[in-house]
Amino acid sequence: MELIAFYIISAVVVLGAILMVSSRNMVHAVVYMVVSFIAVGALFILLQAEFVAAVQILVYAGGIVVLFLFVVMLVNLGDVHRVEYLHKQWLPASVMMLVLTAEIGFLLWGDAAALPAAPERTDAVLRAVDHGNTETIGQMLYTDYLLPFEIASLLLLVAMIGGIYLAKKRV
Repeated sequence: MELIAFYIISAVVVLGAILMVSSRNMVHAVVYMVVSFIAVGALFILLQAEFVAAVQILVYAGGIVVLFLFVVMLVNLGDVHRVEYLHKQWLPASVMMLVLTAEIGFLLWGDAAALPAAPERTDAVLRAVDHGNTETIGQMLYTDYLLPFEIASLLLLVAMIGGIYLAKKRV
């Protein structure tokens, strides 16, 4: 039953992403993106990662999409319709699509022994937890992955300061 649910939800994710990229109407593209984000959250629920699913839905389907809608509403859409639809990016996009399709084909039908093994320590920690995955994520985030977490927070701080500086410069 889980396998059937996985295939259905995965199809919704892929279909939403394809419709988002191919939609000419910006508001429809944002709605397709919301559908895709919520379906990814459902995939996390299938993986029994409820915390990550909640963060996916709250942060991406909530916050990021609201930001995109504000941008869509504030941008003059009349100017966007006059721009050529694909510009000259169809060739690099096609090459990238072929490369990614080849990679997926290798992963699905290639030699499984050639793939690196999953880390045992993380897997063992996730299996041994009795308190739920939220506590496990917090414990691993603030012990084993403290340095990458702090580096990511500093990068976000620098990006925020840069955005404020660039916005203030234009005013």
